[in-house]
Amino acid sequence: MTDPVAAEVRRLRTVERLSVREIRARTGLGRNRVYDLLRGVPPPEWTRRPNAKDELRARAVELRARGCSLSEIAARTGVAKSTASQWVRDVPLPPDDDALRSRRRAHAKAMSEARWAAHRAERDAARARVHAEAATVVGPLDDRDLLLLGAAVYWCEGAKSKPWRRDDHVQFINSDSGLLALFLRFLERCGVDRSVPTYRVSIHETADADAATDWWARRLALPPARFRRPTLKRHNPSSVRRNTGPDYHGCLVINVPGSRALYWRIEGMIAGLFEKADDVGLRVTDGEA
Repeated sequence: MTDPVAAEVRRLRTVERLSVREIRARTGLGRNRVYDLLRGVPPPEWTRRPNAKDELRARAVELRARGCSLSEIAARTGVAKSTASQWVRDVPLPPDDDALRSRRRAHAKAMSEARWAAHRAERDAARARVHAEAATVVGPLDDRDLLLLGAAVYWCEGAKSKPWRRDDHVQFINSDSGLLALFLRFLERCGVDRSVPTYRVSIHETADADAATDWWARRLALPPARFRRPTLKRHNPSSVRRNTGPDYHGCLVINVPGSRALYWRIEGMIAGLFEKADDVGLRVTDGEA
């Protein structure tokens, strides 16, 4: 048996071409009820509102195909950059657009440099002032200064014994020539001449190991005959390395033979430093500082 209400609603839709609002006004039915009765019946063409963004989307796709960036597309179409990205995410850039990309990157870099140049200059000037002021605090280094500094430097960067593996000997590795020079001064203060340790360069295999060895020997006034064969680190093509170019000299390993007693001496100085640091903390805690 045909529902007369449903038949009338469908007739109003298909014959008289009425909208849902008009059908509701004629029949007195609710919105959801009308939609249920019209399920499967397409709306008349005149009720379809044009999508204003269809033209913008087509324009965005066209601009992307011509090689425009997302920022340019957003500016020309008046939509958000995220919207432009959604519209053109499946549109590849022209294959011959590498030069254009390079120009854009260069332009962006130039704009960034111009924007931050004054700030960087001010920052660098402030940094230089702080450096100069801080350097005046150092003054001359006496024997006690060298002993304490050398022991602290070694305990931060040098090889250390473990409770489960005792290996009491002095081996120091670093890439900072200033830190290495300070440690060599420490060794001299402890009676270890620069001709006593052995030296070895640890460097990536893509670099010039022989040139690095010569550089370290000249930079720190080390006897070339005391250098051992360099250790080459295997190159990983997937890694992005910044330590390249003529200023890359790898790390220098300083190994002091027969240095068990010297290692124990460093351990003792470090223990004394830690004890003094704890004493200061206890005095502050007790309100005696």
